[in-house]
Amino acid sequence: MTSKHTIHVAVIAFDGMTPFHLSVPCLVFGSSLGARQGFELRVCGLDAAMLATSAGFGIRPSHGLDGLEGADIVVMPAWHDDCRPAPPALLEALRKAHARGACVMALCLGAFPVLEAGLLDGRAATTHWAAAGELARRHPKVKVDPEVLYVDEGDVLTSAGVAAGIDCCLHLLRRLCGAETANAVARRLVVAPHRQGGQAQFIEKPLPVSPSDGRLARVLEWVGRNLEAEHELDALAARAAMSRRNFTRHFRQATGMSFKQWLLEQRLQHARTLLETSEAPVERVAQQAGFGSALSLRQHFRSTLQTSPAAYRKQFRTSSPASPAPARRSA
Repeated sequence: MTSKHTIHVAVIAFDGMTPFHLSVPCLVFGSSLGARQGFELRVCGLDAAMLATSAGFGIRPSHGLDGLEGADIVVMPAWHDDCRPAPPALLEALRKAHARGACVMALCLGAFPVLEAGLLDGRAATTHWAAAGELARRHPKVKVDPEVLYVDEGDVLTSAGVAAGIDCCLHLLRRLCGAETANAVARRLVVAPHRQGGQAQFIEKPLPVSPSDGRLARVLEWVGRNLEAEHELDALAARAAMSRRNFTRHFRQATGMSFKQWLLEQRLQHARTLLETSEAPVERVAQQAGFGSALSLRQHFRSTLQTSPAAYRKQFRTSSPASPAPARRSA
């Protein structure tokens, strides 16, 4: 959907940062597609001077921390590898932005300043798996989950390392503008259009690298085209020319989750897309997505997304990026 409102996105840059981390929110929200949705992006340095990067070149942000004033979304895209304490000026700017209603997103090690600012006390967060233990040690009031790709607490989002930042940004874009826009941006970036936040950060073999993995990939593609059908492990294992035991082992290695978890996420994703892009009644959406009944779909929406299918559809048809922070929820 196209918004009639402008949503201001402030991305924080600091001396010595990795250019890739800075580029992630800029690519998602600062693209031409993002601009057509009403996003306006600004890069804000800890000061207005030239900043060095880890790649050997410098950048000069267009704003200092004063650029966070009036921003609807504030992104902390990374932090120093030594996870040093953040300067008081940055912590105060984050607190002020959050207090006036801005949605704050911390990618990778960017969770350290955001948690240091106290924005997630009593709630959940994630970061790069290698730093999750240290983050949890410093902030015992926060439930730090080292396993997931990202956590959405409504007004504050955190992501795991590197590429998971793209997933988190696409998730927020989808939350604000719907699946069609998020998928279009994902295609531009040549990345997966949607990965659930609960997916594991580290999976042993993310891509098929053997004949058996290739067979598994073809079976999963077939399941994705037939989500409305019943799927038994024995039948799927036979289709992949594997024993049930080998199928389940290869599946967990390739996806980081059980087949039941994966199938539920695929069905929920398909149901969300149908609700956003079609006029089909909820009962029909439930059948096409493989839930069987509207009651089952409503139960899964409530337990996973903390909303109902009808409310979800209404949100994506009436909400605009001018209000980026809905009721609090966790991934």
